[in-house]
Amino acid sequence: MILFNRILQFIKLKRIQLILFIKRILNMEVDTLWILTEERPKNEVIGEIIAKFAKDYNVACFINNIRILPILNHDRTFSFTYEVKGLDSNVVKHIYIKTVSGYSSFVDFLVFYQNNEPQVNDTPIYAIEETKTDDAESRNTGVYQRASKFVYIEYYYPNIKKIMLYSLQVDQKETATDTNIFGTRCLMTIGVEILGKAINHTLMTPFTSVDEVIEAKNSMRQPPAGNVAIRLEKFPNKITISGRLIKSGSLSHDPNIGTLSLICATLRFLGWDKELEITLHGLNQAQISGRRVNNKFLKIAHRFNIGLQGLTLLPPTESLDYWRYDMQGEKLGTIFVHLVVENFTSGFSIYENHAGCERGYFMTKEGDPIVVGKYFDKEKYKAGDKTQIIYIPDLVLVDIDRTEIINVEGKKHTTMEQGIRELNNFDGFEDHYIKKYFPEYKTIIRTVVLYGGTKESIDRIEVSFLLNAKGKMILSVQAPELFNEAIKNLLDYWRL
Repeated sequence: MILFNRILQFIKLKRIQLILFIKRILNMEVDTLWILTEERPKNEVIGEIIAKFAKDYNVACFINNIRILPILNHDRTFSFTYEVKGLDSNVVKHIYIKTVSGYSSFVDFLVFYQNNEPQVNDTPIYAIEETKTDDAESRNTGVYQRASKFVYIEYYYPNIKKIMLYSLQVDQKETATDTNIFGTRCLMTIGVEILGKAINHTLMTPFTSVDEVIEAKNSMRQPPAGNVAIRLEKFPNKITISGRLIKSGSLSHDPNIGTLSLICATLRFLGWDKELEITLHGLNQAQISGRRVNNKFLKIAHRFNIGLQGLTLLPPTESLDYWRYDMQGEKLGTIFVHLVVENFTSGFSIYENHAGCERGYFMTKEGDPIVVGKYFDKEKYKAGDKTQIIYIPDLVLVDIDRTEIINVEGKKHTTMEQGIRELNNFDGFEDHYIKKYFPEYKTIIRTVVLYGGTKESIDRIEVSFLLNAKGKMILSVQAPELFNEAIKNLLDYWRL
């Protein structure tokens, strides 16, 4: 069975290469790569994706100094599309990036190779999950919590090429944990390719049998007393897998959702076609009924025929699309500002937490990444002291020419007042991080960046920039000089 699945993946790749070859013969060349993402696209990650595509499809290209630039319309409004510059290729003439929103458990990148702008019914060539997290920070986040995305996407795009791309910014642990080893082996078994991370190919190889998976998982260390251990038991016509799925009264235990989804998908991939049942899950019938039948884990259970002990699973009632183009999110404004500043000025970001995107590191002047904590003192917070919460901006920019630091709070136009109020919360973040690591920057500006609506003016001095829903770029009279410089240079670039 595992050999059969590998053959299917190989045939699919060769089929696409054959189609491209025929189109070239018929002068119907495909010359455009589309990258759809919920994330702020990073130069180094986009470069990795392009290099992967070029290798897989035998496309000659030269990557040099990648830039991700907003495309403006003739009326100088933003088209909500970015173009990747810095690629020299006779095959791929254009690479476009668009911001999308997944309905549930969306991978970080969907990649399409086609001339027309992708629609939800088109089939991507890659599903890519990118992470900075490794064993050094979290055993579960780096493998299991992301694994459910690869399993879930099978519901929409069966047998799509899946890639886990590690863009590590902290040193990888010399010795991988058992959790990491087991999870990575499962990912490799279901056909996920691992990029950007050193793999010990002695310890990390795809599983070759159902029994090997069971033995490997059951030999791992038991969890602390009181936790439900994930253990597998094989019967002639059934495999049971214990694991708690309830959290805060609902089916929302993300680490275990990822772990159990990945294990079940691995067993199916290895040819187990009999019953799979989750035990000790803690759920009742009401918690998986009604609108809850569209929970991502229940969709996975439907796709891979997984049962929950003592409960009846109903098929999902909604057939929602996997993704849609995002024309509503507040991050459309902050990501735009981020990319324009870094591409059209000497300014740069030292921290980013764009809404719905992966939380970044705080970068020191020396380029050292620092994890921003959620609390100053976690124990005091647990004891009820809410002042221990570290409130963080969505974006922190450094203007080296004017020795200013700009803390940006991003909001929709409808929640402007909330954003203005939240500017008052940044004292702790500034004291603990900015003033500590950038003491020579005496000027710290706090400002709000808005997205949405149709207004073409800014009424509040706390707001410095508005990108409205029509793509019009509006600067306030008191916007930081860095913003003025960035927008001016962007407009000059498109006049050339």
